[in-house]
Amino acid sequence: MNDKRLMTTGIVGTVLTALCCFTPVLIVLLTRVGLSAAIGYLDIVLLPALAVFMAITLYAFWRQRSSKTTVR
Repeated sequence: MNDKRLMTTGIVGTVLTALCCFTPVLIVLLTRVGLSAAIGYLDIVLLPALAVFMAITLYAFWRQRSSKTTVR
């Protein structure tokens, strides 16, 4: 996976996960489709997912920075 695609995946994943973590978007969506029983488990899934996507973003940033310094 190239650096640009890795960075895009990390940023989009981080934004979507943060949106679902810190706003009631996912709660409203799950309630509308009848899955409100799953709301209690959102923290178990969303917080690790946020950490993973942030790690992907940081790794992509590190790869971009290290490839620029080795090319020069």
